[in-house]
Amino acid sequence: MIIRGVNLPAPPVQGVDRHGPRGKGTEIMDTEYRDLVENQQDLIVQFNLEGRLLFINTAYCDIVGKTREELKNSVFMPVTGERYSDVVATQMTKLFRPPYACIVEQWLPTKKGLRCISWSARSVLGPDNTVVSIVATGRDITPLKNEQKAIRKRDSELMALLESGAQMYYTHTPDHRMVFVSPRIRDMLGCRPGEGKRIWTDYLTDHPMNASGLERTIRAVASGKREPPYRMEMATRDGRKIWVEVNEIPVVKSGKTVAIAGSLTDVTDRMLVEEGLEEAEHLIGDYTGDHQVSEYRAKIAGKQAKRPAGVFKSLFSKSSDEDDNGDASALSPGNVK
Repeated sequence: MIIRGVNLPAPPVQGVDRHGPRGKGTEIMDTEYRDLVENQQDLIVQFNLEGRLLFINTAYCDIVGKTREELKNSVFMPVTGERYSDVVATQMTKLFRPPYACIVEQWLPTKKGLRCISWSARSVLGPDNTVVSIVATGRDITPLKNEQKAIRKRDSELMALLESGAQMYYTHTPDHRMVFVSPRIRDMLGCRPGEGKRIWTDYLTDHPMNASGLERTIRAVASGKREPPYRMEMATRDGRKIWVEVNEIPVVKSGKTVAIAGSLTDVTDRMLVEEGLEEAEHLIGDYTGDHQVSEYRAKIAGKQAKRPAGVFKSLFSKSSDEDDNGDASALSPGNVK
């Protein structure tokens, strides 16, 4: 018999053990082995190649709520759900080739409901290295499974929270290889499965602004200090170009930068608006000039005391003198009816 990879002698048959007639020493050894097996918290079973149980320890009987007589020669099924069948079948093929061992998980109906049992199985070999039976020890890992499920739920909730804002998060190594990439970043760049975790510089265009942004990242890695936000132009898989605002902070351990954590914000529309405003200001500056703007403002200030008609007329006149004469003639008593 085998317990967690330890070979135990097979139980003696009909009062004769494998080394000769049974003696007092052999009986003492049998008792020690029996106590060892029966007082295990782990489940211990042995079944033949047909899957029928040959041996069941007390722990297994207790968990399934059946006696040893009820379980003996019954079919031992290491899987209870159809979705696990392929996985278990693949794993159990390892029992028929070196190292003749495998680990499978089984959701077992018990007195406490479904419990997840992790089975460590090993083949018992005959003289010619053929498999004659299989011994397995099982441990209840239901608490661990529940904890893992709770962690996945928390991770899912946290991811939903992170993905609900404008920022998209990522981390990369000091040599710029992506470690975590937000699903929204992968969608934005049009990445195929597995493409998101490349060197992030692969997604940059040849825009001159990208060089200064890359320098800031390199400085952050070298100094371990946060750099101001910067903007970069990136290319999507389908050829589109997008602008992102980058906020990064180095992750430092023992005085050494081990990673860069950051967030991206899509500012493509904002960049278009800003470029439009800059172009408009440039055009207005070329048309009026600072000197002309000053004259225009002075003209408004100098005409505040005039009547409304004179003010509006002066604003659209060619010169200040012409405005004054035109106002006087237009509003003379002879012309007012």
